[in-house]
Amino acid sequence: MYEFLPLIIALLAVCVFGFDYPSSTHNGTKCYDELGKAQRCIPPFENAAFGIEMEATNTCGEFLLQKNYTNPQVEYCIQTLTLSTNKSCTYCSPFEHSSRSLTDLNSEDRITWWQSDTMLEGIQYPYQVNLTLNLPKAFDITYVRLLFQSPRPESFAIFKRTYRNSSWIPYQYYSADCRNMYGLPDRRLNSLVGEETQAFCTSEYSDISPLQGGNVAFSTLEDRPSAYSFDSSPELQEWVSATEIKIVLDRMNTFGDEVYYDPQVLKTYFYAIADIAVGARCKCNGHASECVRTSTGGRYCLCEHNTAGVDCEQCLPFYNDVPWGRATLNDGHECQKCDCNGFSDRCYFDADLYEKTGHGGRCIDCRENRAGVNCERCRENYFADPVTGRCVECDCNPAGSRSMQCDLNGQCQCRPGVDGQKCDRCKPNYYDLKPDFGCQPCNCFLPGTLNISTNCDSITGDCFCKRNVEGKQCQDCKPGFYNIDSADELGCSPCFCYGHSSECQVASGYSLTLIDSRFLR
Repeated sequence: MYEFLPLIIALLAVCVFGFDYPSSTHNGTKCYDELGKAQRCIPPFENAAFGIEMEATNTCGEFLLQKNYTNPQVEYCIQTLTLSTNKSCTYCSPFEHSSRSLTDLNSEDRITWWQSDTMLEGIQYPYQVNLTLNLPKAFDITYVRLLFQSPRPESFAIFKRTYRNSSWIPYQYYSADCRNMYGLPDRRLNSLVGEETQAFCTSEYSDISPLQGGNVAFSTLEDRPSAYSFDSSPELQEWVSATEIKIVLDRMNTFGDEVYYDPQVLKTYFYAIADIAVGARCKCNGHASECVRTSTGGRYCLCEHNTAGVDCEQCLPFYNDVPWGRATLNDGHECQKCDCNGFSDRCYFDADLYEKTGHGGRCIDCRENRAGVNCERCRENYFADPVTGRCVECDCNPAGSRSMQCDLNGQCQCRPGVDGQKCDRCKPNYYDLKPDFGCQPCNCFLPGTLNISTNCDSITGDCFCKRNVEGKQCQDCKPGFYNIDSADELGCSPCFCYGHSSECQVASGYSLTLIDSRFLR
């Protein structure tokens, strides 16, 4: 019976992934071609279940072990096609037929198997027996194959988890009565159009014959509409991915004689499985040709194409210029390095930027006061020194500047009346630099200022008056003086009141007329 198993496995691998994954080699494929171009690469095809101890909710005699029996054995009898009441019986021990035997090395001359308690101990519908395989990481499953040491079940199901701690998803149902057992049509009787990610039910493999050595083989992509366009079907890619496999044994196959409750008959009914194989490859999304083991029994992909993660499911931190993608037969989807002009080692993928420019790498944490998508410009409030090219702080005076940003030459944008490269002083003829206002005009009265100057003290705003003039803007004559005159070097003329007063003012209605006369002798 074992001589056909390699052929079955090979056919399954070809049927499922032959169009994508070469079945002629058991080695991983190269991730770059001869010209150095990225191409899809895959780890070796393997039996992912081999050597991993499965969890079983029931094993023969285990309940006796829990009761501290020193020799926990239960009697079972070999099922035959004869009606003889004389059965060949022996004992089953949890030490001899534990769940370790499900995934160990089997050969024709050394058959090992896991076995449950018998129907006499209550193993029958609705009591389920679960067998759970915890894979060391996500695998792309090609097939699940079971080799039974007992008759195959009348009804059982295969479930999977796509991610750790996610919900169990039905993978496949087997039953002699699909409708009543699982509420599904029998695909063996109905030629239904397959759906991408729906579990099917079939009556195939549900006969009680053979009593020993019966196989069940489930192919993950069989009858899936997009099986031959697998690369372009994210639904199927997730469908084949699994971190855990669970086999739920629901109902035994019987000859119907269990209804008489004869202990000798009930002892002939039990579940026994010699081998469970899971044909699969480490899930590396086409970016690794090796899947290495850790010291703790885990697995991880040896990622290439500038990818990272246990499954090569993301780009390396500085390789986000294009979106991450699963490698396909036509596109290696190599992650591309971000262009940060040497001023950053960090970036992230910006989908909007990629759609607009064809480059999605947006640099972050730019050094040397740089900013921009590619650290291509100086950060806000800095400018590029025209000699060194380094970004220098504008250092604009906040009181005298409209903005803290300067131009390419470092000149700040000054408020009215403000001057200087950093807008830190008042212009001539202005004073009193204040936030939000800039500098105020001096507004000097020119006839009263020295040299007819418009300038004033930059702090007080006092204009520089002629000797006989006073006032902030030099607009008044000092006491004892009158008539501000720009032509007067002293500004104002002294009053002439013949000693009767020291104060005077310009009188209206009077004018000054120069009379030029010539006297002849």
